[in-house]
Amino acid sequence: MFTGIVTDIGEIRQVERRGDLRARIGTSYDMSGVDIGASIACDGVCLTVVAKGTDWFEVDASAETVDKTNIGVSDWQAGKRINLERALKVGDELGGHIVSGHVDGVADVISMHDEGDSTRVRFRAPAGLAKFIAPKGSVALNGTSLTVNEVEGDVFGVNFIPHTKEVTTWGGVVTGDKVNLEIDTLARYVARLAEAG
Repeated sequence: MFTGIVTDIGEIRQVERRGDLRARIGTSYDMSGVDIGASIACDGVCLTVVAKGTDWFEVDASAETVDKTNIGVSDWQAGKRINLERALKVGDELGGHIVSGHVDGVADVISMHDEGDSTRVRFRAPAGLAKFIAPKGSVALNGTSLTVNEVEGDVFGVNFIPHTKEVTTWGGVVTGDKVNLEIDTLARYVARLAEAG
């Protein structure tokens, strides 16, 4: 379980493709406090630490994970920067919203423009997920807890303040990027209850 509050920007150091994808990720986390088997959200994808060093850890992404996330679409490779968040501990501050790290689909960045010091970014959601996104609701994009500003069909907009652009990878986003989208868990259950009723 995560909060969508990014706590480090990692860098892919190497990728090895076998049956699954193995990635080594550089980090500023104190790896002495991270156990093998720990969960770390990598651009919003909950992955398990399978090896570690003083300033890196390795994860395996299954073929299913690669297929359903931007790991496959953006083709993780050496030098790519990704948002990281360690798993929530009991008693931690819940600064964002409840995020599972189970990506629902990949959204496309379709436009960007500055509004004061902030940047308004518009995304196109996969058709089956658009109904779960509501104005003033929450979404997790590349592991970042964000508030939706507006929704028009399958397009929704988010404002990125300067702080978010500085402490996450959102300062380097460009039109055409593919991003991991996790819809709000509450929205999923409300929609399911509405279908049942």
